[in-house]
Amino acid sequence: MIGFIVRRIGQAIIVLLGLTLLVFVMEHLLPGNIARAIIGPRATGPEIAAFNRANDLDRSVLYQYAHYLNQLIHGNLGFSYTLNRSVWNVLKAEVPRDLLLVGTSIALAVLIAVPVGVSQAVKRNGLVDYAATSVSFLLYSMPSFALGLILIQVFAIQFAILPPEAPQSAGVLGLLAHPSGFVLPVATLTLSVYALFSRYMRSSAIDALAQDYIRTARAKGLPEHLVLWRHLVRNSLVPIATLVGLSLPAVFTFGLVVEQLFNFPGVGLQYFTSATQTDYPTMLGITLLVGVATVAGSLLADLAYAALDPRVRFS
Repeated sequence: MIGFIVRRIGQAIIVLLGLTLLVFVMEHLLPGNIARAIIGPRATGPEIAAFNRANDLDRSVLYQYAHYLNQLIHGNLGFSYTLNRSVWNVLKAEVPRDLLLVGTSIALAVLIAVPVGVSQAVKRNGLVDYAATSVSFLLYSMPSFALGLILIQVFAIQFAILPPEAPQSAGVLGLLAHPSGFVLPVATLTLSVYALFSRYMRSSAIDALAQDYIRTARAKGLPEHLVLWRHLVRNSLVPIATLVGLSLPAVFTFGLVVEQLFNFPGVGLQYFTSATQTDYPTMLGITLLVGVATVAGSLLADLAYAALDPRVRFS
């Protein structure tokens, strides 16, 4: 297992280096040049020269890339002249809120999808299976913004029991202080993700039920709940572990529509605002952050996959 982990971490580091090189190239392909793109089209020649000297942009490309890596290692993602703040400070304020919103939604989706998927597989082609499948197809085919609008119409306008807007607090504790405003954004994301997870869980559980170890466990007289819990659920969780790992970058991207719909301050909304204001440093910083989250999610998915299925470690 240790050798497997070391190999996967080594591969992840190589991918991360490739990712930093890609973002570095994107930075150098900004319209005009880096200095003019960042400090504005009205920058004068002396101002551009001073910016290049301050950021070592007048040195060789290799030196610039090494300097860029060194800055990343020290947590320097650049400076947003639009927001007059470092990109790191911008992300440090936005990321915890996204972790709370999307992390809560994914956790709830898994907690609902796993038992529902197992129940559908066990009672295949029954009333429960048909009803759950219909709900999953309905949610899966519905865009998240449409689902959010329906929830707002029903719970915020028709019955007026929940606010249509998310809490506007700058901190996580402030968001938790107004839980009612947190319900509709979380419900929108949870239902959207649940539809995907439940379909995978149902298919995986049906495949597992046809395996010999399930028949052997039942032939040995093991109670049905132990057969399901010890043998079916664990082996059916492999695709869900992969999906959850690959959902890690969704913490910063999947909530974009929901953040815009419920005016929820997060990374997705910040990226949209930066794009409209041509705030390139913030956009590149968020791009790099999403790339790192994607690599980390893939690594976690591989480790979870190996933990659930030991054969993966030796393949």
